[in-house]
Amino acid sequence: STIRRVSLPISRVAIFVVFFWFGILKVVGMSPAEPMVLHLLNKTLPFVDAGHFMIGFGFYEVIIGVAFLVPRLSRLAIALLVPHLIMTMLPLFILPTLTWASPFVPTMNGQYIIKNILILALAMGIAAHLHPINSKK
Repeated sequence: STIRRVSLPISRVAIFVVFFWFGILKVVGMSPAEPMVLHLLNKTLPFVDAGHFMIGFGFYEVIIGVAFLVPRLSRLAIALLVPHLIMTMLPLFILPTLTWASPFVPTMNGQYIIKNILILALAMGIAAHLHPINSKK
């Protein structure tokens, strides 16, 4: 069917758009997530230069986005995505005053993080379409 044929490319483009766009915003210093990212950085890695981290983190997101767009880089994209998702989920636990208004009521920052469940689901759908790596018997 048409939906089956276009779902994988649309999933790739959707992840690319989100990661490329949000990554570029970090690189150029215009990300609305910057205060939360810097707060988390200060709490977890206070010895890391914030300016360099934001630019590096932004480029990391751009690379994830581009890797998802290129089918032969899907395994790399997923490998890069896993630590990113772990890191970006941390504020829910480490910075609760920024991410929760009250129990089960996320702030805008919390909602921004929780939407990563959708990214995980899309990435799992992409991974499900990958062919096994050839292994020698």
